[in-house]
Amino acid sequence: MSEFGGPSESFGPQESGQVSEGLSEEAQQRFAAAAAGMQQIRREEKKSKKKDDRVAQIIIQFLDNEQHAHLFVLISRLVARDCPSIFILAILSLIHEESRAEVTQHLAERDVQSAEEAADQSLALAPGNGLDVAGNKVLITWITRMQLVLSLDPEQILLKLMVDEKNIDGTVLQLTTFVLQEFFRLQGKTVPYESIQPLTASILQTVFEPFVGKVRKSLIEERKRKEKREEDE
Repeated sequence: MSEFGGPSESFGPQESGQVSEGLSEEAQQRFAAAAAGMQQIRREEKKSKKKDDRVAQIIIQFLDNEQHAHLFVLISRLVARDCPSIFILAILSLIHEESRAEVTQHLAERDVQSAEEAADQSLALAPGNGLDVAGNKVLITWITRMQLVLSLDPEQILLKLMVDEKNIDGTVLQLTTFVLQEFFRLQGKTVPYESIQPLTASILQTVFEPFVGKVRKSLIEERKRKEKREEDE
C-alpha cells in the first residue's frame, strides 16, 4: 500500500490483504461469499431529484459540524469523482446517525434487508483491535452496510473510485480511516492514524474484492478500445 500524500494517491485492493491487523481470513472469505450472493438481488438504482437533494443535505449538515471539519476535503474529492453519494453516506454511517438512517432507507426502498439483519454476527475481527463484543458487532454491521450498498450497483460506484484497472483512489482509504479512527475515539480509545490504516485497508478489500474483478475487466476493455482508436487516428 502506498503512503498518502495527495488526492492522486491510490491503493491496490489486492495488496491490502497483506496487512496483519485486519479481518480474520474466515471473515474475509465469508463476507466475500455473502457479497457474491448479494449480486443476485441487485436492483437498478432510480434516484429521484428529491432523493438526491436529501442526500446532499445530509452531507452538507455533516460537513457543517466543526468536529468533522477535517473530513471536508476528502468528501469533496469523492464528490468531485462523481462517487455516488449513497456510498459516501455508507462510509460515514459508522459515526453519523443521519447517514446511517438514509442508507437504511435506501436499502429498504430496494427490498434489501438492513445491514443489522444481514450481518453475520458470528464473524469476528482479528484479535487485538481493543474493541469489546458490542464494538465489534457495530463494525461487522458497518462492513455489511457498505457491501450491501455496493452490491446494488458495483460498477457505477467502483468505476468512479478506480483510477485504473489495478488501483482505487486513495481518498476512499483516507476517509474511511478517519471515520474508523473517530469510531474508536467514541469508544474511548485513541488510536493513531498509522496504526488503524491497516485495519481499514483490510475492511475495504473485503468490501470491494467480490466486485472489483468485473469492473477491472471493463476498464481494461475500455483502455484497449481507446488505444485502438488512437492507433486508427
